[in-house]
Amino acid sequence: MNFEHTEKVNALVAKLRDFMNEHIYPNEALFEQQVALDPWSTGPLTEQLKLAAKAAGLWNLFLPLEHGHYSGGLTNLEYAVLAEEMGRVIWCSEVFNCAAPDTGNMEVLAKYANEEQKQQWLMPLLNGDIRSAFAMTEPAVASSDATNIETAIVRDGDDYVINGKKFYISGANRKQCEIMIVMGKTDPDNKNRYIQQSQILVPMNTPGVTVTRAMKVFGYDDAPEGHAEITFDNVRVPASNLILGEGRGFEIAQGRLGPGRIHHCMRMIGMAQRALELHMERANNRIVFGRPLIKQQSVREDIAKSYCEIEQARLLTLKAAKAMDELGNKGAKELISMIKIVAPQMALNVIERSIQAHGALGVSQDTPLAHMFAYARSLKFADGPDQVHMMQLGRDLVKKHCA
Repeated sequence: MNFEHTEKVNALVAKLRDFMNEHIYPNEALFEQQVALDPWSTGPLTEQLKLAAKAAGLWNLFLPLEHGHYSGGLTNLEYAVLAEEMGRVIWCSEVFNCAAPDTGNMEVLAKYANEEQKQQWLMPLLNGDIRSAFAMTEPAVASSDATNIETAIVRDGDDYVINGKKFYISGANRKQCEIMIVMGKTDPDNKNRYIQQSQILVPMNTPGVTVTRAMKVFGYDDAPEGHAEITFDNVRVPASNLILGEGRGFEIAQGRLGPGRIHHCMRMIGMAQRALELHMERANNRIVFGRPLIKQQSVREDIAKSYCEIEQARLLTLKAAKAMDELGNKGAKELISMIKIVAPQMALNVIERSIQAHGALGVSQDTPLAHMFAYARSLKFADGPDQVHMMQLGRDLVKKHCA
């Protein structure tokens, strides 16, 4: 299987790396300072860098070719190496308009929305003028099984009325977040559990929408993106805000999650690669017991293991991306499950070894490692927990073997 990049992709990679070296890495501390001053707003640095990324042609690269004129013009396989580079810094995907949850929402709107919905919400998102959120997870039920979701979406004349509670809704804390895609039940008594759900567009300023608090992840609030707890109290929106039609919510969710999962895994590889590079620099420069840390056999073994694990996950991710391009998301579902199982655990292993080599510095705010670790750990259940992916993958493999 050939994963050699085309000249077009090699040129984009070189341009992206130059951009990262010039604009991202030197400004990591400034980004944190601006977040501390105004946690729930897109900072001036990010806005400036977005303009620079647009001018450089590094914009909306994530949308695959199937989306026509909305697309960034790349296949999933071509985008993989670019997403990996962006993943080296947790916050920088936004600079290129390639950050979740906007990426998934833009794919949903490009694929399923009507023309009016596209003009009202997709175009501002593609332009980077607004941010968005995807409200699916609920505190009272196991949301990894989307059929459990309890939020009610009830038709009332020309409107739908929404009642329920969501939490860990990424992006909804931010002042620039103007629209949510909300998943709930329009037909809770339907015998077919997979057509009970629908998805609907809810502007953040709609009466009855209340962000009650910012949730933390291992103590990090992940500002300015953040993760909101939200209540919906008799929230009324026009019936025209429904996406695709009643009972299509589960279908839309499945269409959204495939690309979202692989994008996370692509970024995980970049994050792990950077953690390994920090590990090697630390081992080469830190003097322990009178000699460089790299002289220790166990340290060399850890570096070797990390290198092997990153390359294994990278190749599996590229294989999954190629399968998505050739077979579609459904045809690649087994490989997508595989990388979703493998990539976060790989990143945790690599980051953990790097932290250990750094000692106390590794768990401090003076390196990105601790935040990387928290992020990677949350990915073991975001977009479907490991156990669900393993359960479904194992079931499908047995069906094939025993057919």
